[in-house]
Amino acid sequence: MKKIIALLLTLTMLMTVCVTGSADGQNENTYGAYKHVFIIGIDGAGTFFEKDYMTEFHRIFDNGTVKYGARTETKTDSGPNWTSILTGVSYFKHGAENGVVSGTQERVFKKYPSIFSVVHDAMPDAELASIVNWGAVNIGIVEDEIGVTEISIGPDDATVEAIVNYFNEGHSPALFFTQLDEVDAAGHGFGSSSAEYEKAMKEADERIGIIYDCLEENGLLEDGLFIVTADHGHKETGGHGRFSKLESYSTIAVAGKTVVSGGSMDNDVKLRDIAAISLYALGVEPTEWSFTARVPGNLFKDVSGQARPYYRDITDFICGGIMWIYTNLGHPLDEFF
Repeated sequence: MKKIIALLLTLTMLMTVCVTGSADGQNENTYGAYKHVFIIGIDGAGTFFEKDYMTEFHRIFDNGTVKYGARTETKTDSGPNWTSILTGVSYFKHGAENGVVSGTQERVFKKYPSIFSVVHDAMPDAELASIVNWGAVNIGIVEDEIGVTEISIGPDDATVEAIVNYFNEGHSPALFFTQLDEVDAAGHGFGSSSAEYEKAMKEADERIGIIYDCLEENGLLEDGLFIVTADHGHKETGGHGRFSKLESYSTIAVAGKTVVSGGSMDNDVKLRDIAAISLYALGVEPTEWSFTARVPGNLFKDVSGQARPYYRDITDFICGGIMWIYTNLGHPLDEFF
């Protein structure tokens, strides 16, 4: 009982801060300070970036800001989370299951435009690119008609090769996204406690380093914000979709010239906040009323955390809070569902 009360009090304090806020979360020296945002997504990696064997990750982000406790959407699958990351909208609004994302864009972006679309509207001449292994991202989330370079190719080595070729050809996108898939495959096949999963994480780490070094060699990091994340984690025995900590906590790592060195962001951080972070860095305002992403505090220098506009999505406010409590109680009812 004491644990439940403590969790409820903590949740209440967090929600109060997020609804009321303390400042506008903007600073003239950091807002729009970047020409490029690069989002690197490692499917199924959860919080495993913190492992010591992730040497490239730590090389890149030791002087950046990393949050290992970023909250996924309440459904810990790829479709819901990549959609929220790229729209800033909750799963309760966009409803994008894996099958929806794989099959059609109609249900998602006609109501909830991706940040590619928002950037395109604000910067019509900006170059945009999405190069992914899981082609559903380019089928169901990224809009076709706004000139995004969309490449869907696997396995991950082929994805990274396509990325390196793209940048070595001289491309300079304002917004770039990639998703690598093989960590997720290892999680499904063997579980997150397996040697196979660790091997896949190490290989993902090498690929992150290759992409980062390619951007640096092409002069794109001086004015570039580099982000690494994952859509969800995996249980020790494999699989995801429910509410355990291994499934429902993930990572957001950010490196750039105005990022707090050694920061960890504030407490209320969700994966969808990557949408707000990306737009803020480029100096673009979100346009969707249902947008509930925010720029966390202790991320950009001299920028306090923005308030999360939960009034725009009461269902997410209530159900997200319930799921947070359930996860931290040890998800006791999972075996019955």
